Amino acid sequence: MEGFEHHVRRPHPALRRCLGDLTGYAYYGEPLGLHRGLPSQYLTIVISLDEPLGIAWPDSPVEKFQTVVSGLHSTAVRIGDSANSAGIQLALTPEGSRALLGQPSGELASLMLDVDTLLGVSAQEVGERLRATPHWHERFDLVERLLLEAWRDEPIGAPRAELSWAWRRLRETAGGVGVQELAREVGWSRRHLTERFRAEYGLTPKVAARVLRFERAVAQLKARPRTRLADLAADLGYADQAHLTREWHAIAGCSPRQWMTEELPFVQDDRRTAVAGSGV
Repeated sequence: MEGFEHHVRRPHPALRRCLGDLTGYAYYGEPLGLHRGLPSQYLTIVISLDEPLGIAWPDSPVEKFQTVVSGLHSTAVRIGDSANSAGIQLALTPEGSRALLGQPSGELASLMLDVDTLLGVSAQEVGERLRATPHWHERFDLVERLLLEAWRDEPIGAPRAELSWAWRRLRETAGGVGVQELAREVGWSRRHLTERFRAEYGLTPKVAARVLRFERAVAQLKARPRTRLADLAADLGYADQAHLTREWHAIAGCSPRQWMTEELPFVQDDRRTAVAGSGV
């Protein structure tokens, strides 16, 4: 039987500063070919529950990881080309990077690294415990429990208030605020803000704004695939549809229409399942 399971849980309220959704996936049948891992506001941790996961930067060979963390990036990676068929993905906020990995996300920008330790125990042990847990909600429970235990007594580090403000403004406006305006709001020069922002998050404010607007466009197309691209461009502040298409080529490596043809059937598979709430 061929098919695809896609399980999503919104994390425990105490974890939401550090964690976006938890996602579980499983394929049945022949391994999928390469597909796109799009840039977003999150760092990503993937714990394979099967064979190592293959990932490649554009024009680079595929590397394989049993447990991998990737920092913020501004171009799509290619995922697949391996027998991997199941895993859990954590969407980590920049604050979560400091809490879970002990370093600002800027240290991981545009990198993919093996994870040796996770949640205070070896990544191998976490993977083995997850593989021994048969049900997705129990696997999510386990990850949340480990996170809550790991962070219970440790204060979560945070970047300077000015940087947190700039990041939050970019997120809230989907990249709709200019760098000069951000600099004025925090009382820094544009150059100083750009340098400090990149050191903290790994992207400049201008590039982060592009990624956040692109992320909003992706979400809207997933939710409403029949949206006219010209309307989408106007809604999100692109100059026109041609501008939107150029941005997609630069970030995703293809046009919006090509992405919708190749990826939307994958991300909207009828067998996906939302796992509501938290078991903790």
